[in-house]
Amino acid sequence: MDRQRAKEIASSPTMAHVTFNGVPIYIQNVHEQQDVARIYPLDDPENEQDVPLAQLEEH
Repeated sequence: MDRQRAKEIASSPTMAHVTFNGVPIYIQNVHEQQDVARIYPLDDPENEQDVPLAQLEEH
């Protein structure tokens, strides 16, 4: 996923269908300098992690 689209999804009030390794996730924010996003699985909000934008897929 490109940085601009990830930022749009993170700031949108509408939920987008995005996955990381096949797991539906929520994008909290995007780190500009590193091309990573802070995410968590929808079914496990306590499991926050930073992942490369390239590994996120929008469906």
